[in-house]
Amino acid sequence: MNHGTTTNSRNFASLLAEIKEEISDFFQTRIVMLKTELQEKFKNLKLAAVLAVSGIFLLTTAYLLFTLALVGLVLAAFPASIYRWFFAFLAVAILWTIFGAMAAYFAKRELELRGILPKRTIEVLKGDKMWVQAEVKTQI
Repeated sequence: MNHGTTTNSRNFASLLAEIKEEISDFFQTRIVMLKTELQEKFKNLKLAAVLAVSGIFLLTTAYLLFTLALVGLVLAAFPASIYRWFFAFLAVAILWTIFGAMAAYFAKRELELRGILPKRTIEVLKGDKMWVQAEVKTQI
């Protein structure tokens, strides 16, 4: 009778060691997968960030130029003013607005296409969750 207890306890101990090793491997695999996917996302995010910063810079420049054009228009209301400065500022402001809007559009498109969340890792974890739930149901 004592011999059976020793065998059961050894089996139980080896079973616990095996479960511990499998859980450790499981989490290490998921962490490596998450790191890899986040590194890929970061590479794509750098391009979108550069485009977003460019868009913000160009749109801010356009705002300042539109403000200067408005100042030029106000000054043009006076008879001694010349309109050529106003039209020059306005033309440059329109040009910067077009370039800034294009950069902002491409940044937005890049983020929409690539996404930020690690989708593959999330899908694998959802699958793991469903598997664990199924296993628990079959054990009960």
